[in-house]
Amino acid sequence: MEVSHISQEYIQAVKDIKSAILRSRYQAAKLANKELLKLYYSVGGYVSAHSRDGYWGKGAIDAIAKALQQELPGLRGFSVSNIKNMRMFFEEWSPYINRQLLTGDLLSNYVTTNYEIRQLSTAEFSMTDFMSVGFTCHTEILMRVKDIDERLFYISRCAHEFWTVENLKRRIAEDLYHKEGSIKQTNFQKTISDDDFKKKALQSFKDEYLLDFINIEDPEDTDERVIEQSIIQNIKNFIMAFGKDFAFMGNQYHLEVDGHDYYIDLLFFSRKLHSLVAFELKRGEFKPEYSGKLNFYLSALDEYVKLPDENPSIGIILCKSKSNKIVELSFRDTSKPMGVATYRTSKELPKELRDALPDMEELKKLL
Repeated sequence: MEVSHISQEYIQAVKDIKSAILRSRYQAAKLANKELLKLYYSVGGYVSAHSRDGYWGKGAIDAIAKALQQELPGLRGFSVSNIKNMRMFFEEWSPYINRQLLTGDLLSNYVTTNYEIRQLSTAEFSMTDFMSVGFTCHTEILMRVKDIDERLFYISRCAHEFWTVENLKRRIAEDLYHKEGSIKQTNFQKTISDDDFKKKALQSFKDEYLLDFINIEDPEDTDERVIEQSIIQNIKNFIMAFGKDFAFMGNQYHLEVDGHDYYIDLLFFSRKLHSLVAFELKRGEFKPEYSGKLNFYLSALDEYVKLPDENPSIGIILCKSKSNKIVELSFRDTSKPMGVATYRTSKELPKELRDALPDMEELKKLL
């Protein structure tokens, strides 16, 4: 066997084993976090039951925390403040958790370690997401956010985007939940009858997108195809700008209607919306004729492409700028759900922020 061939086999073996090790570590970390959350939840339930009804006297939690340190020297995670956080964790989530008592409880009949998160008010809530988020992040969310849907939003983002606690704090301070689905100009209210679908649609799109991977001096002086090609070359970044639920179906997506050819700039499928989403890219200001053209495209998608079990297709016009009144009048007599959002490119960022961002080519080299 040739040495080069052996080397290639060794290289592949290293890759395979490395991948297996990383998968195993990730799964072990997930299982460990799940068990830790169950422990903290059950301890929180025990402390809540004894401290809230006056059974324990004043200063009991302080005394218990000190005693635990003496019994288990070097024990971490059971400070006074963290035990109180466990109690908060239990009290805030217990209305949404089905309790299933085990034959062997952890501390007493007040404490159980087997809990199943039942369906909450948000349809996409995932028990897997909940159990994969660290306790510190859970605590930050509970202390800073009161609305249940907003809490689940941040839990989901922590789980899928692996946010650090500092990143989470920054996102909450930025009020990402309300800004994420902040698209202001749509006709969804009159064109979408299903309330749940309407709510999801409004939450799925922003009013403005930062497409900082498009490195163009002046988008208004650039052909729309150039902008489109920049997006295609950075399609992963573009999808991430909208969210991981979007699957790319193609650019210049071909539609044939009665022998005539039409092309949609960018077509996606949203798993969250269970709907086709068409994006039309415009380099300058919004024009009234854009809505009529998109309305036609959406009708054609619903007629020829949409599957019977899918929701109606949605269209988003991405343009450089817009007049709110012109958009309002343009949408007044449309029948298909659509909205208008604006975008900014990397050259339009403030200089100090631009300078702080890594150069894309240098970043590629480092990666």
